[in-house]
Amino acid sequence: MSNPIKKPSWWDEFMAFAVKGNAMALAVGTIIGAAFSGITKSLTDDIIMPIVAIFMGGIDFSELKITLPRLFSEPVLDEAGNEILNTLNYGNFISAIINFFILALVVFFLVKGLNKMADAAKKKEETAPAREPEPPAPSAQELLLTEIRDILKDKH
Repeated sequence: MSNPIKKPSWWDEFMAFAVKGNAMALAVGTIIGAAFSGITKSLTDDIIMPIVAIFMGGIDFSELKITLPRLFSEPVLDEAGNEILNTLNYGNFISAIINFFILALVVFFLVKGLNKMADAAKKKEETAPAREPEPPAPSAQELLLTEIRDILKDKH
């Protein structure tokens, strides 16, 4: 009895790709990258932006926003009866840009370091003295001819 469900032709190719080391390395890199993104976001929000705020007169970037008018609707109220404002939060956007540049800078130096290590390994490989290949083992015919030569030498 044959299987009534036919696998798509690309399935085997996909499975070979998914189990290969490159796909697994990509998955691990993505997970670590997501965790690292959280670290850089905290670095930006909790350390860098408060220091920048000192030089900008104590401005909290997360509070930087522009209130936009409601043109075609009545004010919207929350459960407490307060008006919910329509805001353009450009301070959060500035924080996200700084976060991106920190992340890009770290990735740049990481790739630069990895390339430097790869170049050093390549240079070391190129400068290493090349070993001469060992001569091939003599064949049976060569061994026989060598014996004959040695016997003839001894007779003279």
